[in-house]
Amino acid sequence: MLNINNNTANVKREILVRIAKLQLEGKLEEGVHFIPREMVPRNKPPLRCCIFHDREIIRMRTLARLGISVENIDEERTLGSFAKEALEREKPTWPMLTVIHEACNACVKAHYMVTNACQGCDARPCKMNCPRNAIIVDHHAHIDESQCINCGKCMDNCPYHAIIKIPVPCEEACPVGAISKDESGRETIDYHKCIFCGNCMRECPFGAMMGKSQLVDVIKNLMNKDKKVVALYAPAIAAQFNGIPGQVKEAFKLAGFHKVYEVALGADICADNEAKEFTERMKRGDKMMTTSCCPAYVRAIRKHVPALNDCISETRSPMHYTAEMAKKNDPDCITVFIGPCLAKRYEGFIDESVDYVLTTLDIESLFIAKEIYVSKLNGIEETMIPTASGRNFAKSGGVLDAVALRLQDKSILRPAKINGLSKSGMKVLNAYGMINSGKIPSKPDTPNLIEVMACEGGCIGGPSIIQNYKQAEIQLAKYVQTGIDKTKE
Repeated sequence: MLNINNNTANVKREILVRIAKLQLEGKLEEGVHFIPREMVPRNKPPLRCCIFHDREIIRMRTLARLGISVENIDEERTLGSFAKEALEREKPTWPMLTVIHEACNACVKAHYMVTNACQGCDARPCKMNCPRNAIIVDHHAHIDESQCINCGKCMDNCPYHAIIKIPVPCEEACPVGAISKDESGRETIDYHKCIFCGNCMRECPFGAMMGKSQLVDVIKNLMNKDKKVVALYAPAIAAQFNGIPGQVKEAFKLAGFHKVYEVALGADICADNEAKEFTERMKRGDKMMTTSCCPAYVRAIRKHVPALNDCISETRSPMHYTAEMAKKNDPDCITVFIGPCLAKRYEGFIDESVDYVLTTLDIESLFIAKEIYVSKLNGIEETMIPTASGRNFAKSGGVLDAVALRLQDKSILRPAKINGLSKSGMKVLNAYGMINSGKIPSKPDTPNLIEVMACEGGCIGGPSIIQNYKQAEIQLAKYVQTGIDKTKE
């Protein structure tokens, strides 16, 4: 997993901050034009072949941050004209991701390579275990690419770890095979297959995969005094900033949000409903039920594992229940979900109660632009406090624990979790699908309640985090402790 502390992440943040500052000053249309040349001045050593290539990539990144798809755009148009389009649009546009071909490195096809650590040993386990005789050893091993099938057995059997895999990071990270090369060798996304997990966006070291931000849309509404914009922040957000819930809420208020809701409140509703639904399903003889909170997982099932379709909980997500709560209190309010997730943008696109979705990076950039520092705030009093288990939804296993806590008969529960929807995770889901369809017999110890999180570690490990996972885990634990103890009710 690519560390969050890297140059590409810093550049993406800087562009967002610049856009936010310009928009708050009312200068976005005229000022956005200068972002590429200000970020790549003439005296700055180029990252690519020249500063003009670097500036073009910054230009494309700026378009993505304006919420514009960069594939097949009119290259003659100015950034200012795109900014005007962004300011005038009524709702976000499909899809949630865009690929910057100018940034894509057109990585060579994934393959194995013998390094100079090879000792040319007598055992020759690489050659002996190769199913296609693709290994040639003459004092040093070599791979015949015309015979190699990329099985990796040579690498697995080398005692010196002298054989390495050269991956294509985005393709390697995609759990559903939605990314492939076009005729020019650059990567493209099949959005019919894509589950919007964000793995490609996180893992590409060139930052070619970018989420289309909705920050311009949200700031536009925040600046409109006739609009009441409501923040719905996910439990994982509290783990991204070094502050207590009252400080996080104050930060949102200072940013201009009319009202602030913790999505952990919706998580409590979700856990209550899933506990009831699970009990009912087991009584009627269902083999298993899976949780429904992660939209990347739900889309993965709909698109790639239809055998598990009827196992997905019919309970809506915490985001939906919290947005529904906000709309019930004020039908005219504009709801903005904030979380570290790309897939929530997809869910927000199809959820009738959610107007916009911001990522952690979006809201951090807005805070920076407005000079709001969460940990330095006094904090405001909490009025609606969710349970500790609702706040713990952000961590892998948290949904299972919350549902289990609410079961009247816990003896019926056989829990399991899939912590991260990798390619191996998809294989596990397919196996569960075969059990559910009867192709594989169910056993007494077969799990009947399965939590699936697309991101390893849960939502606090999402593709748009700004905090190291271990630090976020510690911060989440503090946040959870301030919630209501469900066991004492």
